[in-house]
Amino acid sequence: MNLQFSQPGCHNQLVGTHYFWHSEDMEFSALLNSYPGSYIVQSFSHSVIAAFIVEIAIKAWGIRNPAVRQRFLLVIIIFPIFSFPVYQIINPQRSSISFRLNALLDSSRWLDMELWGVVPVRYGFFLVFFLTAVIFFFQELVPILRHTYASRGSEISGERAEEHPGIAQALKDLPVEKADIFVLEDDDVVLFSTTGRKGSIYLSSGLLGVLDREQVRAAVAHEFAHVIRSRRPFLVILFLLRILMFYNPVVLMEFRRIVQEDEKICDDFAVSLTRNPLALADALRKLYVTEEEEKPGRPKNIMNEMEDLETYSHRLNILGRITRLEKGPANTGDKGWFAIVLTVVVVFVMNYFIV
Repeated sequence: MNLQFSQPGCHNQLVGTHYFWHSEDMEFSALLNSYPGSYIVQSFSHSVIAAFIVEIAIKAWGIRNPAVRQRFLLVIIIFPIFSFPVYQIINPQRSSISFRLNALLDSSRWLDMELWGVVPVRYGFFLVFFLTAVIFFFQELVPILRHTYASRGSEISGERAEEHPGIAQALKDLPVEKADIFVLEDDDVVLFSTTGRKGSIYLSSGLLGVLDREQVRAAVAHEFAHVIRSRRPFLVILFLLRILMFYNPVVLMEFRRIVQEDEKICDDFAVSLTRNPLALADALRKLYVTEEEEKPGRPKNIMNEMEDLETYSHRLNILGRITRLEKGPANTGDKGWFAIVLTVVVVFVMNYFIV
């Protein structure tokens, strides 16, 4: 009697659970098929296709100039922001079943697939977008806001470079009048620049004990390049556009590549002033390439793992810049806008059929 009574109860419970799961899945599917959901999904798909085409174009055209490579990479960040609404204006029927049947790729079909017949792929997409947003918030947005707040609330004082005989001699013939340069009394190695109407460069007395005169000259020239480039509103606009794609993992990776290319551009600017690429390479090696230290007792958690990965990535980037400077920057010049325009056209046409 109890057995017969419990079976319908269990059956009803399972049916109720299944109905609840099915209902939640339907609501989530409807969200992804809405205009905001379609924008998020298609902007991701368009960025993947754009990254693939841009990478082929860079290889095919043999682009090695960091300034030109940076322009190509900008396509991957900027294009997905506007592609979906532009396509909808051109053809409001892009979301129809007939258009999807003839599309090169229908993202809704992939989202409806189930992993191992249990978990819909759409939940995996949501998890990737969520983790990317968390990484963007903690590794990009928070440090910038913290730095901005700290720079406004504190004043850094130091001896002006022209009053320091060693620095004044090292910076001779550099156009340093366009930036304020200060020497801080600090035994630690310090070198950074701040932005503003004129911009400032700060280096420590400890730095002078590590680098020789030519290396100091090269390092300051690199920071001076950052001051000059920070006056361009384009860089600020680019970061604002990058914020719009805070959930997109492709944009996350490509934006960091753009930052790395920007460092190479500043390296080239410094070399154009000092005519001594080896001095800058040696300065980078002394300042940033250190032997890895064991950290006993450090707990294993996701935050420490991310920090170690970030440190390793930064080290590889520095080593790449050093190798490039030692070999000589292989800038093959600007291929012209034809290559970029052609790449954008191919990206536009291909992504039109990605829904």
